[in-house]
Amino acid sequence: MATATAPTRTRNTHPSRKNPGAACGLLAWGGGLLFVLPVLWMVLTSFHSETDAATNPPALAASLTLDGYRSFFAGGSDPWPPLINSASASVISTLLVLVLAIPAAYALSIKPVEKWTDVLFFFLSTKFLPIVAGLLPLYLFAIGTHTVDNIWLLIVLYTSMNLPIAVWMMRSFLAEVPVEILEAAALDGAGLLMVLRKVVAPVALPGIAATALICFIFSWNELLLARTLTATVAGTAPVFLTGFVTSQGLFLAQLCAAATVISLPVLAAGFAAQDKLVQGLSLGAVK
Repeated sequence: MATATAPTRTRNTHPSRKNPGAACGLLAWGGGLLFVLPVLWMVLTSFHSETDAATNPPALAASLTLDGYRSFFAGGSDPWPPLINSASASVISTLLVLVLAIPAAYALSIKPVEKWTDVLFFFLSTKFLPIVAGLLPLYLFAIGTHTVDNIWLLIVLYTSMNLPIAVWMMRSFLAEVPVEILEAAALDGAGLLMVLRKVVAPVALPGIAATALICFIFSWNELLLARTLTATVAGTAPVFLTGFVTSQGLFLAQLCAAATVISLPVLAAGFAAQDKLVQGLSLGAVK
C-alpha cells in the first residue's frame, strides 16, 4: 500500500537571486555620477572653443583648446585680486571660527554649563533668519562705519555666519572625547588652555578638520554679502565670476574655465582633508 509523503521544502539557492547590497551599490554609484556629471561637463566645455561650446547639441568630439583659460588669466580683468580676497576671507574667518567654536563646544559638551540646551537653541536660532532679511541693516552699518568694500567686514560676517554651525558640529565631536584622559590631564596640573591644545585638539582632530573644511567651503562660495558689500577693492571670486555672464557675444567656454579655476581651491582642500573629513563626519556614528 502506497503512503503519501509530505513535500519537503528546499531552500532557494539559485545563483540568479538578486543581491540587495549590489543593487544599493549600483544605485549609489548612479546617484554619484548624476551629481558629478555637470561638473565634468563644465570642465570639458572649458577646453572647447567658444564656437564649439555654443553648438546645440554640444560637440563632444570637438578639438580641445586652452583659449578659455588664456582669456581668463590674460583678459581685461585681473583674476588674482578676487582670488586672494576669497582666500584671505575664507582662511582667516575659518581660523577665527575654530578659535571661538572649540572653547564654546568644550563648555557645552565636556564641561556643560547651566541650561546648555538653551544655549544650543540660541545658536541654532541665529540661522532661522535668511541672510537677505538682514542685508539692508548690514549695508547701513557698513556705510555708517565706512567699511563698504572692506575685506575685514566680510571676515567678521563670515565668522558670525559659520560660528553657529561650527559650535553644533564641534559639540558632537567633543562629546566623544573620553573623560578619563581629561581627568588624567587635570591631575597632572594641566590648565584649560593646555587641555584644549594638548589633549582635546589631537583627539578631536578629524572633527576639527571636517568643521574647518565646511566653514571654508561656505565662506568661499558666499555671494550675496560679497556682491552687496564689496566693489572693486574687496570683491571676491564668486563676484568676479558673475562678471562673465553677459547676453552679448559667446562666453560659455570662458565662463566654464573661470568656474573651474575658482572651484579648484575647494577641491584641493577637500582632497587634502579627505581622510580626516570621513573620520570626522563618522565620529560618534557608532557607539
